[in-house]
Amino acid sequence: MIKIVNLNKSFGGRTLFDNLSLNVNAKERVGVVGRNGHGKTTLFKMVLGKMEYDSGSISMPKNYKLGYLEQHINFTQNTVLGEACLALSGEEKDSSWKAEKTLSGLGFSVSDMLKNPVDFSGGYKIRINLAKVLLSDADMLMLDEPNNYLDIVAIRWLSGFLRSWKGELMLITHDRNFMDGVITHCAAIHRTKVRKIEGSTQKLYEQIEKEEEIYEKTRLNVEKRIKQTELFIRRFRAKARLAGMVQSRLKTIEKQDNLEKLDEIETLGFSFSGLEFPAAKMLGVHNLAFGYTLDKLLINKLSFDVLKNERICVIGKNGKGKSTLLKLIAERLTPCDGSIKKHPDLKTAYFVQSDSANLNPQKTVFEEILASDKCLPQKARNIAGSMMFSGDDALKKIEVLSGGEKSRVLLGKILANPCHLLLLDEPTNHLDMESCEGLIDAINEFRGSVIIVTHNEEMLHAIATKFIIFDRDKVSVFDGAYQDFLEKTGWEDESSKIKAKTSQKIFEKSKEEIKKLRAELIQEKSRILRPLEEKINNIESGITKKEEEFNLNTQQLIEASQNGNISFLSEGSKLNKTLQAEIESFYTELACVFEKYEKESERFRNRMEKLEDNNPKI
Repeated sequence: MIKIVNLNKSFGGRTLFDNLSLNVNAKERVGVVGRNGHGKTTLFKMVLGKMEYDSGSISMPKNYKLGYLEQHINFTQNTVLGEACLALSGEEKDSSWKAEKTLSGLGFSVSDMLKNPVDFSGGYKIRINLAKVLLSDADMLMLDEPNNYLDIVAIRWLSGFLRSWKGELMLITHDRNFMDGVITHCAAIHRTKVRKIEGSTQKLYEQIEKEEEIYEKTRLNVEKRIKQTELFIRRFRAKARLAGMVQSRLKTIEKQDNLEKLDEIETLGFSFSGLEFPAAKMLGVHNLAFGYTLDKLLINKLSFDVLKNERICVIGKNGKGKSTLLKLIAERLTPCDGSIKKHPDLKTAYFVQSDSANLNPQKTVFEEILASDKCLPQKARNIAGSMMFSGDDALKKIEVLSGGEKSRVLLGKILANPCHLLLLDEPTNHLDMESCEGLIDAINEFRGSVIIVTHNEEMLHAIATKFIIFDRDKVSVFDGAYQDFLEKTGWEDESSKIKAKTSQKIFEKSKEEIKKLRAELIQEKSRILRPLEEKINNIESGITKKEEEFNLNTQQLIEASQNGNISFLSEGSKLNKTLQAEIESFYTELACVFEKYEKESERFRNRMEKLEDNNPKI
């Protein structure tokens, strides 16, 4: 369908793609992952013909249609429904019900569909464009961070839509849970090239990690042998009797492939600085009410407490009051009624992306972080580094930073000030997948409490202990994990048909059957993987033993040369050659066994996940 061959692209001396090749075949839904700045969006633009590449080729079938989410707003119809219907193909022009269904899934009510599209906010205008892409007669959908414009209910609907998509798909998103629920294949832009496999993001990253671990072990062993050879040459270059052996060693070095050390990939690695809190309760919200107009309250009669070490997630549709609630707690808004009573010693830190407008454009990253209360220069440098502004990058002015980089500066300013309570409003926007995971780890390790607005379901599953839920035209409190909420309450907009289907899956098999199947699967996994694990251990032991023999024999060769023991030099050299060949053979075998072990592990992981997905209560 799409074939990318030996693509090369450089910007200002930096190589972005180096002979990058990627195929997207029929019916494949491919998730494109990689660190921010590694070229995901650039690759999309090149496929779409919106950006040139230095060399290589991109080909696709004649009349192959790409559906791409445009950021440009250009509406010509006076209703949302009319605008969406423009995307319907010729024979479907009268099928407005398809447009209504798609718009509804993306969060538009029946009354919304009759409004003029220009009257909506920027995010909802992008949703109209997304609806037009989904309704178009495209062969391939190319979606770059579609979640950024959607709330959690619309994201869940889009996930179901994409799973049933009959054509091809290329998807970029920082939400691992969303991506893994949709894709059939994963492609990582990594070290200027692409690695693509069938399966999940986790499977791909684990495979890359294993391969680089083997590469590094091989590189260190090659480096060690080269150093030993160079030492031998330096010691015996002047000895006539060993001239032939020296020349042989020289040729060996010349033939030896030089394995370059892999560059360290910069990651967002940090931790929030928490303070010990002197009481069990941080704050209490009592009968809180707020509305921007007196006749329409976003929040009414809301009461809840924030205790020590709580992780409270605020969830619901956009425009219902989630961010407003955080502004009330942060004292940026005043309640219409009710109260928020805080402990007198409580210190809070508030992150909202709109605060990036308050950053001084003429200050550097370092200066902005240093301006935080009681932040010393070395601490500011360390924080800048943890936010991926190491070295001279810390001296970049705010005015030249991207939106994502400014968000990292805001996070850095929060790190500079220890607190008891974190208020985080959509902190994952502009972060890549790995950085989102780093943020989840940092939140879990924080010794204070957190109130966070997020649509990222991976984060909800990973951290939440309590929810403030904006749904069913009200705001309510739910104690428990996200899976508990989905099973016990769920979202109003999710159809009874889907719930019935899920319920049917849950009870397809009895608990006894599932326990039996799980036990059998674990036994089978042990029977298959244990011999492979033992073989890997044996190979690694063999490598260690042979390398020790090689090092010992090399030392004996040096001593024999010094002592004039010619007969041992001949035999010792032969032994070293044999040992080198055996070590190389071990590494080749290790790579093969590792690959087999990974394939079998993934096969069992998929079978177990399928069993648990169909029976989540078991």
